[in-house]
Amino acid sequence: MRPMDAYGPVVDTLKKCKKVLLTTHVRPDGDALGSTAALATGLARAGIQSEVLLLSHLPRKYSFVFQDNGIVFHDAESGWPPGLELDRFDAFVVVDTGTWSQLPGLKERALAYSKPKVVIDHHLTQEGWADVKLVVTEAAAAGEIIAEVLERLGVAMDQPIASALYVAIASDTGWFQFSNTRPVTMRLAARLMEAGVDTDRLYQLLYQNERKERLAIQSRALSSMELLKDGRLAVIRISVKDFDETGANVPDTENLINLALQIATVEVSILMTEPKDFGPVRISLRSKGHIDVAKFAEQFGGGGHARASGLKLEGDFQGAHDRVVEAMKRAMG
Repeated sequence: MRPMDAYGPVVDTLKKCKKVLLTTHVRPDGDALGSTAALATGLARAGIQSEVLLLSHLPRKYSFVFQDNGIVFHDAESGWPPGLELDRFDAFVVVDTGTWSQLPGLKERALAYSKPKVVIDHHLTQEGWADVKLVVTEAAAAGEIIAEVLERLGVAMDQPIASALYVAIASDTGWFQFSNTRPVTMRLAARLMEAGVDTDRLYQLLYQNERKERLAIQSRALSSMELLKDGRLAVIRISVKDFDETGANVPDTENLINLALQIATVEVSILMTEPKDFGPVRISLRSKGHIDVAKFAEQFGGGGHARASGLKLEGDFQGAHDRVVEAMKRAMG
């Protein structure tokens, strides 16, 4: 992990606050929600009040993280919450992203905000709008960084905080299977277990608690898969028709992109999701390491990690498919 003084500016900023607003990226995953819940709970232990703003509805799969920790949150998916003015807070803290594309509806408000804007993240792709930024790209999850921030704030690692952090880290490492899992990740996981994490319960909630609609959309995803470049490139498409006929929704597509990586020859997997609301086409990218998909995504205004990234494209589904697939075929040589 980076030198300890890299944490100083964020910790010093938080110590000066009485109340902060926390948020994370749209369509939050386990890392985003676990990290935000842990930070909110830890700040309360340090005598700092916080409120949480979600830009999407709280996903059913991860709702227990907020419920377990008693996190009260504002839901902005249907519009800006009444009375939630940024000026009420001493700092605005964004967790698990540093790009405006992941924070729809916030750019104008945040740029007009005169108090500290803070980013705590582990993604390679960043924009320079934050006043205080802590980006640790080698961290397996934002949860690793939040754990260090809380320790620097003098917050004890109790069971509620530990459980939220465990969800964050386990989610972003595929239950410690992905290549981003480091020795420090495992040592932190051990500390969290020592603090009382019920790993069996969390595993069941995260991996054995799916809706039947998710399995139905998974079947559609596998049926749609095309293998290109002599089996090195896998492309999965999920259409509006698939959503309508299975009853699934966007959160049900989480991690479907990794299915294709089980094939020995596949080096890159692409998941394309057609929007139900006439919004941009969502495109997720995964790599076994031969292709830097973060760098690839940047040409389309996206980004992320070298092995896991994403982007959005305006226009029709087939057109987006053709643009991205042809560009990837060129990139793969």
